[in-house]
Amino acid sequence: QVQLVESGGGLAQAGGSLRLSCAVPGLFSSYAMGWFRQAPGKEREFVASITWNTGMTYYTDDVKGRFTISRDKVDETVYLQMNSLKPEDTAIYYCARDRTSYFKSRASRDRDDYDFWGQGTQVTVSS
Repeated sequence: QVQLVESGGGLAQAGGSLRLSCAVPGLFSSYAMGWFRQAPGKEREFVASITWNTGMTYYTDDVKGRFTISRDKVDETVYLQMNSLKPEDTAIYYCARDRTSYFKSRASRDRDDYDFWGQGTQVTVSS
């Protein structure tokens, strides 16, 4: 069974950086990929997404200018570079496939359009 695997989470101080990685199976090429996060007691929310072929990116306003999503087609990996971290970024971060995006030049922000969720990786930012 296909499963996405996230890595790179951990503990960081406010203002610090972390880079998350998500290994993407080759059969997911031509789909957009997204990062979501879920803080304790809150709904899982969209963070960023990227189209696989064109690299077009989308961000939630909270992370614009601080986070960067990218993909490496050779290594089949999606990254989330997180800079200027804030305590409110503390959450479990998940990557997933946008099942509605096959060969389309756009990526969804809607959680319901995503599948093959990974186990998640914990990010904790201390003040």
